[in-house]
Amino acid sequence: MREHIDHLIEGQAIEKPVYDFTTHTRREETETVEPRPVIIIEGILVLAESALEERMDIKIYVDAADDIRLMRRIRRDMQERGRSIEGILRQYERTVRPMHLEFVEPSKREADIIIPRGGHNEVATQMVMSRIQELLRLVEQGTLQA
Repeated sequence: MREHIDHLIEGQAIEKPVYDFTTHTRREETETVEPRPVIIIEGILVLAESALEERMDIKIYVDAADDIRLMRRIRRDMQERGRSIEGILRQYERTVRPMHLEFVEPSKREADIIIPRGGHNEVATQMVMSRIQELLRLVEQGTLQA
């Protein structure tokens, strides 16, 4: 991922791997991602990896309550991934929750901005959008290098 981000920063397209959540493996096909003035890196562990974090201009942690995260996971895994409630809860207890507590939760200390309420925070979202728009404006003016 670090290498892909470096290529995008340098203005080069990358072939992003596609993960199959049903089989827990990478698919053969990839997705072409073209470089853009703004690169959004999304994932639960991106702030836990210092080599990724140091490449970011703005670090955002979207916080959500434990019960909300679990309900979202249950809905998603049942609807999109065909998993049973028993399997979802077993995975949550054995790996998801312990890994969240060990890696994800502590990574919020690295964030510049913590958005509470799982992203349903209009004020915080507008602040982030305003900052991104300002950075894009500076890039267009040539005041800031992309």
